[in-house]
Amino acid sequence: MPAVTVENPLTLPRVTASVDAVSRPVLTVTTAPSGFEGEGFPVRRAFAGINYRHLDPFIMMDQMGEVEYAPGEPKGTPWHPHRGFETVTYIIDGIFDHQDSNGGGGTITNGDTQWMTAGSGLLHIEAPPEHLVMSGGLFHGLQLWVNLPAKDKMMAPRYQDIRGGSVQLLTTPDGGALLRVIAGELDGHAGPGITHTPITMIHATVAPGAEITLPWREDFNGLAYVLAGRGSVGAERRPVRTGQ
Repeated sequence: MPAVTVENPLTLPRVTASVDAVSRPVLTVTTAPSGFEGEGFPVRRAFAGINYRHLDPFIMMDQMGEVEYAPGEPKGTPWHPHRGFETVTYIIDGIFDHQDSNGGGGTITNGDTQWMTAGSGLLHIEAPPEHLVMSGGLFHGLQLWVNLPAKDKMMAPRYQDIRGGSVQLLTTPDGGALLRVIAGELDGHAGPGITHTPITMIHATVAPGAEITLPWREDFNGLAYVLAGRGSVGAERRPVRTGQ
């Protein structure tokens, strides 16, 4: 998992929940069904089966991979339209090229994010570069769809290129977790992503035996998705694993 990391997390600012904070109950644990997207790359539909009231402002999220492609196997998507929301593509392993009809685009790789605001509408295409198609290799990432407020649904399209090195890195009091703040704010530390709908997006890596307790806005929904490994969540320690 080469998305941005550090050798010693204890050199980073530390996030601490207030001693007066109230732990949230775990409402449900769901398992993402597997499928295929675009030209046939494997995905897990992370938010399938979750009540929409607990998803707002998110529409869907796909975990893309994790897959080790043989030469000739890497796949992408054909040209397709989006309108009225944002697509956030975060690459953990591998490379993806993006191009859209508004002139946005570029290459994203380990730890990079492309934040595409479709707004009034555009076409775009996502594909592995030719050299990756020829060589094969590891591919892993996610794509999150964020709804736009009604007043912004017909805004002009916009593209944000967020390099992995620009994310805000934080840790927990004992250094047992690395928190990458991609967008929004956590404990007074802001990520580089500019959002129309207030959200916080974090990629956390938790060491074996460690735990994280995050101060979260009371008016925010809270969703955690397991990209790899297994553990437990909540005061009742509900078990969770990859794809839940």
